[in-house]
Amino acid sequence: MVSFNLIRYEIFVLVGVLMVLGTLVKLFGFIDFSSDWFWLLASLGLVVEGVISLAKQKQFDSKYKIIKKDELYD
Repeated sequence: MVSFNLIRYEIFVLVGVLMVLGTLVKLFGFIDFSSDWFWLLASLGLVVEGVISLAKQKQFDSKYKIIKKDELYD
């Protein structure tokens, strides 16, 4: 499970690095490409972040039971 979590974080970092490099390449005028590619990478990064957050939340929920205040005094 640890290696799978590490791979997901590496994908998130890779998407971020690609966004930075793409922005720099466009700013310096080496390559001129549509900004749609930037937003595609940004949305992929958000999807990966959402998947990581959802998996972590499910892992937390299965490990710990949430007790509401009302349940303490029943």
